[in-house]
Amino acid sequence: MFEEHYALPIDKTQWDTADKSGSAVFTWSYDTERERLLRLYSQGKRRQWDAQIRIDWSLPAYASSPEVDSAIGLAGSQLWSKLSEDEREQVRLHLLAWQFSQFLHGEQGALICASKIVQTVPEIDAKFYAATQVMDEARHVEVYSTYLDTLAIAYPINASLKSLLNDVLSDTRWDITFLGMQVLIEGLALAAFGLVRNNTSIELVRNLTAYVMQDEARHVAFGRVALRDYYPQLTEHERAEREEFCAEACLVMRDRFLAQDVWERFGFDVQACTEHLNNSESQQLFRGLLFQRIVPTIRDIGLWSPKMRDTFASMGVMGFADTDLDAIEAEDDAIAEGIDGLRKAQVNDTIQAGAD
Repeated sequence: MFEEHYALPIDKTQWDTADKSGSAVFTWSYDTERERLLRLYSQGKRRQWDAQIRIDWSLPAYASSPEVDSAIGLAGSQLWSKLSEDEREQVRLHLLAWQFSQFLHGEQGALICASKIVQTVPEIDAKFYAATQVMDEARHVEVYSTYLDTLAIAYPINASLKSLLNDVLSDTRWDITFLGMQVLIEGLALAAFGLVRNNTSIELVRNLTAYVMQDEARHVAFGRVALRDYYPQLTEHERAEREEFCAEACLVMRDRFLAQDVWERFGFDVQACTEHLNNSESQQLFRGLLFQRIVPTIRDIGLWSPKMRDTFASMGVMGFADTDLDAIEAEDDAIAEGIDGLRKAQVNDTIQAGAD
């Protein structure tokens, strides 16, 4: 143990490991015992990247995609049928901008939460990894803000995301920051990113999303490792508090992608649009897929009481409980590396053509 190396007892410093407010926690033990966290930390160091170099910003930021109208909840409604093609195109563009605006605001929330984790988590290995995540999240804010600047359209943070971020940031318990951000917000975002990456016809969007997902998969894994070690140490009452938080947060996040701001911007009947979306088969499928990573993660970290199982069952997402999270993370990594390999090959071909 590292403490054995101290020439004087730690208590001689007259400084506790915490400042009692929960705003900062010091540890005087520099032992790093969790091998999985150290591997994640090593990956986090090696896989830093520059958004201005790795992403080809000369690619078109937007391309008309009528073929994805089936994913727009209003498609098939009376309102949608009355719109001209030019009006539909504007709605498609604004929905994309709205979605990426929420990604941007969520990434800033993740940036703040990751810096809070560095301050408040008690183990040094978790502080190490969280420090790499701070850099990741700063880069993601840069990526999404650059993309939205290119579109020249942005939307404010939606009420559901704002509410959850407020809850996460106002709680002084370090594990709630992990649970709210690393597991719930990041898990939901990863699922949404995956739907974008796998279905978009816009190359720039596909590429930047794949690169961000490669980072985010590590972040969710970080939350899993830290909480899986910690939650067995809690009392039944303490775990019940965390499950209550999870259940409420999942219900809030289920309504995160209703895009009411877009309908208001175009002067549509927001209530009618919301009702149609809530009954839309495509929206219900989309909502379900958003929890593909959250459900198995909650099970993995040990918050798997009848309350959580009932919550997920009522949402129709219990089928994701046996999802192989490690396999999904490996797939995210492989897709990003494949895109990056193609980019490097194209650069090399260009250099060779110039030399010839």
